[in-house]
Amino acid sequence: SKRKFGREMNQRDALMRSLARNLINEGRITTTLAKAKSLRPIVEKLVTKAKTGTLASRRVVISRVHGEEETKVLFDTIAKKYTSRAGGYTRIIKLPRRKLDAAQMAMIEFV
Repeated sequence: SKRKFGREMNQRDALMRSLARNLINEGRITTTLAKAKSLRPIVEKLVTKAKTGTLASRRVVISRVHGEEETKVLFDTIAKKYTSRAGGYTRIIKLPRRKLDAAQMAMIEFV
């Protein structure tokens, strides 16, 4: 089942959308391990959609990410890098626990 992160559905969707946008813009982000594990399938599906390069897939990605700049980066740079790759576009690297609340941290990045 999905992780809920103590948020309502629309807040969870906004959180994942924001994390996906940041990952597309930055190339790597640091977040908690649970959020990184939840973000991975979302981003993988977006990259797979972007690899087709059609107008319909571009509209689907814009509707999921809510950002035209991020969609342009995804289609023009990231998807072109993975044309011959069948999947597994991201990697999650575990980091030391956070001092304040001892949350397990992780870095998610494009391979």
